[in-house]
Amino acid sequence: MGAAVTIGSFGPGAQVPLQGSDAQTAATAALASVAYRDSPVEEILKANNDLHKSTVKPGKWQKLFRPDLGEAFSRAVQVRMLGGARKPLIQSFGADPQPVVEHCLAATGIRKQRDVKLTLVTLVFGVLFLPGLLLWLGVIQLRRLAAGSENKRTSAIGTALMIAAGFIALLFLLKLPFDGVLPNYLRAMLVAPVAGWFLARRICENTAQVLRERWTALLSGGGIGAAVPQAVPKDPTEKTAEELRLNLQKLTAEQQSNIVFYAGPKGILGMGTRWGSWALAEELVPREGKEIHDFRAWDVVRQIHTELTLLERGSLKTGFPKPTVRHWIVSPVGEGADEVARPEGENIVAFQVKPHEIQRICNDQQFGAGNRHYLGVQFTLWDGQLVLTMMVTVTSLHRTLRVEVTGHALGPVHGLFTTKPAAKTKEVSKTVRFWETKEIKLPLTDTDDVVRQAVRAPLTWFPPVLDFLGGKLVLPEPFGLRHPWASPPWKNRFMADDAIRAATPVLRAVHAATIRVLDDHNVDTERFTNRSLVLSGGVQEAGPRKADVYDA
Repeated sequence: MGAAVTIGSFGPGAQVPLQGSDAQTAATAALASVAYRDSPVEEILKANNDLHKSTVKPGKWQKLFRPDLGEAFSRAVQVRMLGGARKPLIQSFGADPQPVVEHCLAATGIRKQRDVKLTLVTLVFGVLFLPGLLLWLGVIQLRRLAAGSENKRTSAIGTALMIAAGFIALLFLLKLPFDGVLPNYLRAMLVAPVAGWFLARRICENTAQVLRERWTALLSGGGIGAAVPQAVPKDPTEKTAEELRLNLQKLTAEQQSNIVFYAGPKGILGMGTRWGSWALAEELVPREGKEIHDFRAWDVVRQIHTELTLLERGSLKTGFPKPTVRHWIVSPVGEGADEVARPEGENIVAFQVKPHEIQRICNDQQFGAGNRHYLGVQFTLWDGQLVLTMMVTVTSLHRTLRVEVTGHALGPVHGLFTTKPAAKTKEVSKTVRFWETKEIKLPLTDTDDVVRQAVRAPLTWFPPVLDFLGGKLVLPEPFGLRHPWASPPWKNRFMADDAIRAATPVLRAVHAATIRVLDDHNVDTERFTNRSLVLSGGVQEAGPRKADVYDA
């Protein structure tokens, strides 16, 4: 974190809409929907790619205390993005991380309301009749072990075990004498956990319906917002709410940082790998009878910046959407680095490198150690599912000016994140026409899941204990919400076309601005013009390749 940045610097004030945020709804909603999902946590492993892999750390009693995907994702994201001692984050290009985190907080709040009710049910129908609860839990655990066996005979034994347990309980109710405290307690000991289970199932079913409605609304474009009342302090004494509010603002500020990290074959973290590179490098020769007027790399970059902001304008009615043109400071990190370190010092304010420092890096840090300057033009397309970034760097060594343009592409989030909830159904034979079948709807929560949620409920206020007992989701590092689950854009024909088509006009705009500056400073531009024409012809047949992987 920058030394000049303190939590207090993110105080209340006017909230300025972020440029391009209206085009990031699909990716943001897809990521936020994970917080409401009730599928197994291992499902998210399907979204792993070759460069970034999340893992599931097993718990000591995973069978009984395991989290589902929504619980594990919400917990992991909150700790990673709002924790007091968290590592720096990678920007989520094409998505807005704050709404995702807010939905994780909202989903956790819904589950806590459920857990309060389940805890009361557990206390009344479980703890007061603890021997009966332990007996039923033992029977359910044995049934679960038997049901998970590949041996059909063993699986059948598990079902028979539940039937036998119910029969024995019925015998206890009928055969015990009806007088005395102990016989009545023994009866209640066997009945109370079953009654509590029915209540718990109703609570779990209602909550599951609410969570699935939110999951569906997010992916249907309903624009459902996340209610996070704990992030709105009602008075100055509410330190927890104030700290959460400031952490959310700090998250947004870090998202707007102009510092990115180059991780070798992984490309620029958050922007994707480099798929193409075009270099214009020629000797600076004065025009005949003239002397070159001194200029620096920043003079060229400034003219390129002006030219790139005009990309959306043209003689045709159709054309580019409004691009985001921005100066970036790129810091190198190792391919296998598990964290990044943001530059510190007086030239960093609110995660932003000051303009005068950007200009100094552009002019002076072109060779050897240190950060580098890049000028980027970024297009956020397909509702945030495709992020195209063209990066321009200008270097001058001895009498050679080099203007390099590289293309980076971040593809759509994995299809897992855009999957809507499916109703749980079962195919059964009809009563009369037994040779025909029909589908019947099943409850959203089965017996095992009700038990799982009930035993986890009292420990909701001790998340580290739940992580130890049930396991947790471990996010890939360095972490940002968008890039770990991005799929290659080249599998979608239209996305691939958009990436390839964007290269040509950007490259020509960069070359036009460069040659204009050289003309103004009495440089003979013949070589530059010829090389530009060669590159302009070659880029028309550009195809994606692994430009960050060198065969050396």
